[in-house]
Amino acid sequence: MRIIDRIALFLLVVGGLNWGLVGLFEFDLVAWICGGSESVISRIVYVLVALSALWSVSLFFKRNELLETEA
Repeated sequence: MRIIDRIALFLLVVGGLNWGLVGLFEFDLVAWICGGSESVISRIVYVLVALSALWSVSLFFKRNELLETEA
């Protein structure tokens, strides 16, 4: 797994946990850590999560390297 795939996966986990907290408790963890949902840092985090989701779409079409070496 490439490093960019791991970073995208990490950001998706952060985004998923944040959405879970928003849905269950109406608590935005990213906004709380970064000083509000309108702060520049939190907006950057939101954009990075969205970009990682777009990047991860390509993983659906990627062949597994382990399967290629075994075949």
